[in-house]
Amino acid sequence: MGIAQSARAALKGKGPAPVHLWNPPFLGDIDMRIARDGTWYHEGAPIRRPAMVRLFSSILRKDGADYFLVTPVEKLGITVEDAPFVATDVTREGAGERQVLVFETHVGDRVEAGPDHPIRVEIDAQSQEPAPYVHVRGGLEARIDRKSFYRMVEWGEEAGQGGERWFGVRSGGMFFAMVRAEDLSGAG
Repeated sequence: MGIAQSARAALKGKGPAPVHLWNPPFLGDIDMRIARDGTWYHEGAPIRRPAMVRLFSSILRKDGADYFLVTPVEKLGITVEDAPFVATDVTREGAGERQVLVFETHVGDRVEAGPDHPIRVEIDAQSQEPAPYVHVRGGLEARIDRKSFYRMVEWGEEAGQGGERWFGVRSGGMFFAMVRAEDLSGAG
């Protein structure tokens, strides 16, 4: 039985499978890659069926720095260039300290940023541009696309954190720092 058939058999309900509960034998790496833009490739060719990508994304697991497709009977290593998901949209519910940012990924996951789904921003080593991410599930993150990041900046504010002033965004009762306020004001 192939990984797709095993995944279908494992997924009786909706949403991601309980991959954190499964401990199947590792069967090796397969020629599958998730590119930085969220495109899934198998044997060098893009997987063009969105339903197949959603299926594979539902059985994805991260163990340490490595990514695997996991079913109750097999565990196969894959390559992920950056984050396995891309947050392609963000909406805002409420305002101020009660504000909640809701992200949707390219594979249909919806998450509310907050304590269980933190936002983080790193500086991309290649471009020196901000690289924002939101936690989706089980150590898996989505890179936040540019338009969604710009919306977050529009909703942002300055706040103190760790003895410094930061520019960031609030969601789910938390403040997520994006850049030091002094670095932001120095950029203008």
